[in-house]
Amino acid sequence: MANPPNEEEFQLSLTTDTPAATDVVRDGILARVQAALGDKIVESLVKPGDDIWVRVRTESWRETAVILHDLGFSYFDFLSAIDWLPSPFGRGEDDPTEPAPVRDTTIRHGYTGGDTRIQMLARVVDPTTSMGINLKTDVPDDNAHVESWTTVYAGANWHEREAWEMFGITFDGHPDLRHIYLPTDFEGFPLRKDFPLLARIVKPWPGIVDVEPMPGGDQDEPAQDGDAQ
Repeated sequence: MANPPNEEEFQLSLTTDTPAATDVVRDGILARVQAALGDKIVESLVKPGDDIWVRVRTESWRETAVILHDLGFSYFDFLSAIDWLPSPFGRGEDDPTEPAPVRDTTIRHGYTGGDTRIQMLARVVDPTTSMGINLKTDVPDDNAHVESWTTVYAGANWHEREAWEMFGITFDGHPDLRHIYLPTDFEGFPLRKDFPLLARIVKPWPGIVDVEPMPGGDQDEPAQDGDAQ
């Protein structure tokens, strides 16, 4: 009868003999997408049992949408952007009466990495299988332009308008870039991390310093006999 492995042998077996978790369905989908997109892909990832991420070259952003639509991913889910820059103003819980803490300014891009501060994010789905893909691309720091998806997915129209308004990204080929939420003379891009939300700088949000009474409340009236204490 063989002796049981010691701890060192057991740990070695975990790194050499135990197969990595796999997701046959999503691996197959990614393989099909990789074959279709070729060198347009910068990085890709399957998280077994969860989802698929594909990062493509900036100049291939619209062409990627065309190819995936032709592959059957005809349902447009969403499109937006993300600014990976850590906020220079800190979190809303920072006490404005205390000195600002030293902040970590390292940009971490999450799944499939990135080379620029701002990235596009989008998701498309194959309605016959309900399987989707998360797509990413870098937005150039010195020229925030990407091609519009509106001629491929009509639903991308207002998503791109929102990203243009809130992040300052121009979508080349979009038929009608105009404001949705902000006045036409508004300056700045509120969803960029370096845009100061002055109300939160003056007072921590959602009001950890004090709690204002509701209109018509009787918080200032003395409690009467029988009132809850």
